[in-house]
This record gives sequence, structure tokens and C-alpha cells, in this order.
Amino acid sequence: MNLYRYTDTELKKLLKTMVILSDTREQSNDHITGYFEKKGVPYLSKALSFGDYSAMIPAKAEMGIMRDLFFDQCCVIERKGSLEELSGNLTNGRERFKDELTRASKAEFHLLVEGRNFSDIINHRYTTQFNEKAYLASLLSLQSEYGFNLTFIDRNDAGLYIYSFLYYHVRNKFLKG
Repeated sequence: MNLYRYTDTELKKLLKTMVILSDTREQSNDHITGYFEKKGVPYLSKALSFGDYSAMIPAKAEMGIMRDLFFDQCCVIERKGSLEELSGNLTNGRERFKDELTRASKAEFHLLVEGRNFSDIINHRYTTQFNEKAYLASLLSLQSEYGFNLTFIDRNDAGLYIYSFLYYHVRNKFLKG
């Protein structure tokens, strides 16, 4: 329960302090951190229990926030850099991927796939031997079982998406109260 009510101006000021958390194991994300740097978005590399990105609000006593607020247990984004990477998670790395989904079961889990789209799976426009029907069945079955959100996005827009999604998630947490 939120004990404080913020004006629009206060909330905007508070959200400007939001820090994006990037998992320490996240690789090949220069295009994302480059976006953050270009736009002046603070980010921090931190070991996350699951997912690749989340957010935190640093302590701000003058606004009633006495310690850092972490959102990594309630909302994460798991990024896959390609359909090939996702294919590996659905085949050879399936148990590890399912373990991560299980650990994230109480959080909003968003699977972000860069560079391709749903049609590319259907038409086997990826470079693995994973049959497109099996690929779809595996992906959609896990999505149904674990209830995660699935987004396909152009690689160049990934940084903006990650920041914007987490910004509005945190904002909405403060508005509910």
C-alpha cells in the first residue's frame, strides 16, 4: 500500500531518478546501454534473480522514500537478441529457461525478442534446425503455462522500449495507492 500521494510534478521528479537495472550476465547489449547513455538514463549492472532488466528508485527522504526501492521481484524484462538465441532456450536450454520462468512466477515477466517477429518463426526465417511448428508450439505452450508477455521489436528500439516500459510500470505502482 502506498502511504504517500504525489502531485504530477512530484511524481515526474521522482521518476527522473529511476535507475534501470541490467543483469550482470547480460551480454551484447551495447545498443541498449548506448541508448541509455545518449538519453541520460541512469543504469546499473546488478545481479538479478531472473530476467535481464528491471528498475529501482533511489532513496529520497524528502519525498518519503527512506531506502532504495527495487522492482526486480515484481517486474522484469528478459531480452533475447535473436530467434536463434530463443530457439536455444526452447530446446537445449529449455529446463534452465523453465527454471527462470518458475523463479519469476510472482512477477510480471516480459520476453523481448529483438530483430525478428512472429511471422519469421512461422516462415522459418532463422538459422537453426528447430522446426517452425515445434518452435511455435514450444513458445506458445510456455507462454500459456507461465503467463508471460511476448514482444517482438526492432533491435534499434530495444533501449527505448525497456526504459519506457519500466518507467510506466514504476509510475503505475506509485499511482495505485
